[in-house]
Amino acid sequence: MKEILTQINGIPIHKNFVENLPYNPKLKALLNEKRKAGILSEVIFWKQVRAKNFYHIDFDRQRIIGNYIVDFYVKKL
Repeated sequence: MKEILTQINGIPIHKNFVENLPYNPKLKALLNEKRKAGILSEVIFWKQVRAKNFYHIDFDRQRIIGNYIVDFYVKKL
């Protein structure tokens, strides 16, 4: 059985860690640009979830997965 990371409204959220996600190094320059851009909705969301303030979940911002850059990522999920 998977370990429970947290609970949201009484619903258990289980860990589901995936090792070795695909990574496209060509997106690194674009990633840095996106971090500096600061789209308002992302900034507001980030202020709510940073430092494990949202149900003690650790979010990463702008992460490369394969040929995509995801705005928010939870490594343990």
